Amino acid sequence: MMTVPGRIMALDVGDVRTGVALSDPLQMIASPHSVVREPSLDKTIAALARLIRETEAVRVVVGLPLDREGRPGPQARKVQGFIERLRAACPVEIVTQDERFTTAESQRALIAADCSRKKRKQVVDKLAASVILQGYLAAHRPNHHPEGLSEEDGEKGEG
Repeated sequence: MMTVPGRIMALDVGDVRTGVALSDPLQMIASPHSVVREPSLDKTIAALARLIRETEAVRVVVGLPLDREGRPGPQARKVQGFIERLRAACPVEIVTQDERFTTAESQRALIAADCSRKKRKQVVDKLAASVILQGYLAAHRPNHHPEGLSEEDGEKGEG
């Protein structure tokens, strides 16, 4: 996949809320952005299409909930339907990223930060989207070698 410069958006799609995260323009850092909560799927899609245009996102990464064995289940099929609706509403590249355990990981981080249950509910979806995006960015980052290391063997180069 060719890297297009610009922000990447990630979505953690749920039945009630959709968490949104954005990368910086250099696609190095993922940051929680917002939570979209609309009364219908049509309004959710419209709000996200508007947000994609406003943020000038060049790609959208949607978390795909797979089961423990890595297979899509009923929720993954719902998300795939959501992706098709979003594609029809907004001509942006949309890819998926395994999102197993991202919400649980986000919940644990918020509990460790002594975040109240009420506050956790308000931020967990956008934090989960941020975890999805950070995983995607890390997996698609070009291999960088520390200064002085050769590409062939990762050992100190002679110099």
